[in-house]
Amino acid sequence: MFRGSMTALITPMHDDGSVDEAAFQKFVQWQIDEGTDGVVPVGTTGESPTLSHAEHERVIDMTIEVAKGIVPVIAGTGSNNTQEAISLTRHAKEAGADAALVVTPYYNKPTQDGLYAHYAAIASAVDIPIVIYNIPGRSVIDMSVATMARLAKDFDTIVGVKDASNDLARPLLTRVAIGEDFSQLSGEDATIAAFLGQGGHGCISVSSNVAPKLCAQLHDAWQQKDWDSFEKARDTLAPIHTAMFCQASPAPAKFGAGLLGLSGETVRLPLVSATDDTKAQVRKAMESAGLI
Repeated sequence: MFRGSMTALITPMHDDGSVDEAAFQKFVQWQIDEGTDGVVPVGTTGESPTLSHAEHERVIDMTIEVAKGIVPVIAGTGSNNTQEAISLTRHAKEAGADAALVVTPYYNKPTQDGLYAHYAAIASAVDIPIVIYNIPGRSVIDMSVATMARLAKDFDTIVGVKDASNDLARPLLTRVAIGEDFSQLSGEDATIAAFLGQGGHGCISVSSNVAPKLCAQLHDAWQQKDWDSFEKARDTLAPIHTAMFCQASPAPAKFGAGLLGLSGETVRLPLVSATDDTKAQVRKAMESAGLI
């Protein structure tokens, strides 16, 4: 089961928008060295919507080259086209990823039966652990706990969820419906303390792009029941969480990583790089947390 602090990796890019492969692999190694419990390439934070299929697969390959055997690699392989999701998931399996993160189909607006059929098709086609990525704010649709429980019951490889619903009743309801072995990973940094308290196991984090050690310390303290250390890490991270989402992600995270000498600021259109206001907020938050 996946647990702890897992980073939704940015994809560093050169000024011309091409993927900076050297910076990316250096970044993955830094994450591991800082104590991150797992890495998640080509999710939303990795700008998967604007990467070509070849780039998408290459980023997964590079992550595995650095991290495989040290920390789990959960590769983003979702699509609103079921056959495309199967193809990307198959590549992740062949490349050696530990699991696939599969987002609920966006734009199409499938019914709950359609959601079930989508994940059933992927799980039937590729034998790899699958983490459902439920993010109603970006996908428009919301997978119900009942549908998730049905999938977990019918497919042994559907092992968890990245829950970005921001509904703090959801982890408890999911735990009751599916059981404590179903890995529940938050997709909302700011509410991670409450999410853990409601039965969650970890977080696929944006903030850990700039504060991996602090994020890992928070989860370590939770697991060790070291409440003083947990509260200290929680409070120190609060302004980081706010800053990472003061502009569409991953522009703030890339600027923050740039302050650490780990990434350029370039993001691909239709996103734009961090504004002056964003830069000021990110810098202030990182200074307050002692990161710079």
